[in-house]
Amino acid sequence: MCYESQLFEFTPQTCILRVYIAFQDYLFEMVLVVEKVIMKKLESMQGNKISHFRVRQSTEKYLHFMRERFNFLFQKMETFLLNLVLSIPSNVLLLEDKVHSQYSYSKEEFEHLQAETENLEKKCKAETLATQRLLAELEEQKHVQAELEKILTWFKGLDKICREHGNIDLKESFGFMTQTTRKLQDTVTEIDMKHKKTKVDGSTLTPICPRNRKGK
Repeated sequence: MCYESQLFEFTPQTCILRVYIAFQDYLFEMVLVVEKVIMKKLESMQGNKISHFRVRQSTEKYLHFMRERFNFLFQKMETFLLNLVLSIPSNVLLLEDKVHSQYSYSKEEFEHLQAETENLEKKCKAETLATQRLLAELEEQKHVQAELEKILTWFKGLDKICREHGNIDLKESFGFMTQTTRKLQDTVTEIDMKHKKTKVDGSTLTPICPRNRKGK
């Protein structure tokens, strides 16, 4: 009954139960109305010896009989409703399910499509992560480019100042400073090596022990 529930938006059993409860309530109300009418007729009759208690007993017996007959008939009606009214023939498809008849596939094909879909989802996630990393790297490169542009602007300004005050080429000045720095480093290294050599030579000399003078 799942297909019928999809179409009707309720289960056929629920519909049958509601119809049954509605009939039961209507039957009970009608029996009470009949009982009241009988009670009024009896009250208007002279020499009436039938009590209200006997009328109520008769009403309950009648209601019990009617319920038994109703339940018997309702079972047949339930079978009729479920099989002929609240059921969809096997050859009938809903509009949203016609695509399944046009593109039918087996269980193996479905599992293959499902595995392929999962694989594509993994690739899509990996490409998304790679794109995010590339965007982050691009953003970092933009910051580096901005810093480099600041440095180049500073060098251009410095070169302009040098040319205005002394006609000095900034590139030649940096080249001269680099050569001077290298020479200073070489000189410091040479002095350090000579200093170490002097220490080693001094430690190899034989120490002279002074003589103790005797008193006269």
